[in-house]
Amino acid sequence: MSTLRGFVSLLLLSLTTLTWGIPLILLTLVKLVTPGRRWRRRVLTALNWVALNWMGSNLWWMRRWLRPPLELQLPDCLSRDRWWLVLSNHRSWTDIFLLFFAFHRRIPMPHFFVKRQLIWIPIVGLAFWAMEFPMLRRLTREQRERHPHLARRDREATERMCRHARERPIAIYNFVEGTRFTPAKHAAQGAPYRHLLRPRAGGIAQVVSLLGDRLGGILDVTLHYDNPAPSFWGFLCGREGRVVLEARRLEVPAWMLEGDYHDNTDYKERFQSWLNALWQDKDRRLDAHR
Repeated sequence: MSTLRGFVSLLLLSLTTLTWGIPLILLTLVKLVTPGRRWRRRVLTALNWVALNWMGSNLWWMRRWLRPPLELQLPDCLSRDRWWLVLSNHRSWTDIFLLFFAFHRRIPMPHFFVKRQLIWIPIVGLAFWAMEFPMLRRLTREQRERHPHLARRDREATERMCRHARERPIAIYNFVEGTRFTPAKHAAQGAPYRHLLRPRAGGIAQVVSLLGDRLGGILDVTLHYDNPAPSFWGFLCGREGRVVLEARRLEVPAWMLEGDYHDNTDYKERFQSWLNALWQDKDRRLDAHR
């Protein structure tokens, strides 16, 4: 029965994507021929409307068909009129929809740091490109050292998003571990955490540097699955089990607005220490659910 539920869920997800994909494609074509940033901004507003309705349509049937046992713990200060930086651990593709459950229409339109390879996903990849999500290569340290021009392009993509983000409130989501947690990845990294991978600070440091004066705060999200090996297919089948999503608002420390992550070694070390301490606290929070 759960497998049948999964196929029905997959069909519903495909139908909503195809339905909202039609105006997405049309608006993307309009954006390609629209001159000037001012007019393209209006097209982007329409694209955001399409994306928000795609999310809302999926959340509607998921609540009624899957009825996920999701426990939300959210701060009271959420607003759609402020800029937010959302940081989360990453366990499964399901995480994205859980964040939608938590923040949809409570904070502005989400913008994700996404892997460049995802541009090839039909319709979804087009949406990432048309809505100007930063498409990053997720380079290793060795790759960055061998190919600094590729790392520079990633920074330029983030800078472009933040420059445009000053035009209207957005929420920037970042899975700072860079990939989904698995025991194999955890062992390969030698991560100093029980339930998490090592976080990467570069992307969020750049966001804080470029948008810090506008951020309403940092939303620190901790996702706990009762299932030790969650999967998106398990979620679509309705057999994922209880999930707890805890979100808390953090102030942006004043010192974060006064440095350059890529050119100031002391600032870089301080930022990495701050993020590592945040991840140590998150690891303790996950321990409390065991």
